Amino acid sequence: MTAWPGLPGRRSTLAAAAGCLVSFCLFLLAQRASHVTSIDVLVYRAEGWTVRTGGDLYAMRATHRGLPATYPPFAALLFTALTLPGTTALRVLTELTNLGLLLALTHLSVRLVDGRPRAAVTLTAAALCVWCEPVWQTLRNGQVNLLVAVLVLWDLTRPAGHRWAGLGTGLATGIKLTPALFVVHLAATGLARRAEGGPWLRRAAVATAAFGGTAALAALALPHDSRRFWTDAVFAAERVGHAEDTANQSLRGVLARLLHTGDPGPWWAVAAAAVTALGLAVAVRTLRAGPRGAAWGTLSCAATALLVSPVSWSHHWVWCVPAGLLLAREAAERRSPAWWAGTAAAAALFCSYVLWRVPHSVEGRPELHQSGGQMLLDAGYPAAGAAFLALAALRAAGTGGSVSPGDRSDRRGRGRRAHRGGTSAPRPASPRTDASSPCPRAPAGGSGT
Repeated sequence: MTAWPGLPGRRSTLAAAAGCLVSFCLFLLAQRASHVTSIDVLVYRAEGWTVRTGGDLYAMRATHRGLPATYPPFAALLFTALTLPGTTALRVLTELTNLGLLLALTHLSVRLVDGRPRAAVTLTAAALCVWCEPVWQTLRNGQVNLLVAVLVLWDLTRPAGHRWAGLGTGLATGIKLTPALFVVHLAATGLARRAEGGPWLRRAAVATAAFGGTAALAALALPHDSRRFWTDAVFAAERVGHAEDTANQSLRGVLARLLHTGDPGPWWAVAAAAVTALGLAVAVRTLRAGPRGAAWGTLSCAATALLVSPVSWSHHWVWCVPAGLLLAREAAERRSPAWWAGTAAAAALFCSYVLWRVPHSVEGRPELHQSGGQMLLDAGYPAAGAAFLALAALRAAGTGGSVSPGDRSDRRGRGRRAHRGGTSAPRPASPRTDASSPCPRAPAGGSGT
């Protein structure tokens, strides 16, 4: 999209910037009206304070809900910076930082999908995506999801042979373990593409080294907490919260609600192993499947990680932003009513807040006694993730695993400068790019711990 219809490029960018500013301001007003708690950033702050004062990090409990530390000790080292501002200033700074990260996420998403970021598209997408439920909950609670997604996408939209490609993914894994599946994905891609897999293996090695560096730094600074985390806390999924919680939009959460138990046990382990294998296979194969193969591969890996994680709170699904842009781009290029219908359905799901329409409570655990209809309502995100993987697999099968134009240019272009989007984001076949979906009504409350 070089310009909006009837407007020169500069005017379209200015109009998009004004619309984005208005949307962000309305969003902040809506957050104030819903009495946001910023509860997670207060937990992060307590972790940082515990590190500063030499306390036991994984014995700490914070806020009125007694929430524990659940991230690797490297994250707590970073959180010491949160102890410097006052509580009110911290909340304001967290909101503004997350809005900036949303702009960065949409920018990188457009780069991943289209190869060449456009300011008007980025601003329009951010203005709309700020209202989707995962982004709403991320800002409501002061979460780190947008930071993690930006680090990973910043990495995966760089040229495959770049010296520091892999660093962002390794750092993201050091903060929150779930991005580790991207490292496995990079390694599997390099092994599967034997002839030209060197850059992918190198990127996986850099990511592994970066993650190892975060763990080593934390071990030196916090030896007791590091030992406690890697030998105990990392295996205790119950520390994070109840598996059946409505906000847990992972495969384990779905099974817990389906089986009416807080511990789905071996059923989840078997299902997670199968989904991991299938999801990674799809992610590797789609990298070679026509234009935007890198985008399909990256987001297939993201969907797999969200499905198999023991706990994927609804706000972890901020990956719906690049996924929505990818679906819209495919629909625009194909001019297919079916693709547009699927894109609209995905947008409606993530902007409907429908999972909060079922009885939910931290105390009474009503999710253990849900009806069939209620289970369907709060299984929407995992269903969307599974549908995305199925669509990616069908798309790859339809192209026969053909090498994308970006892959061919990568082979021909070794030794010459890659275009700005990197080899992982091929130049689009069509200049049009479409973005996200209409803004929903924001809910008055919800989980999101």
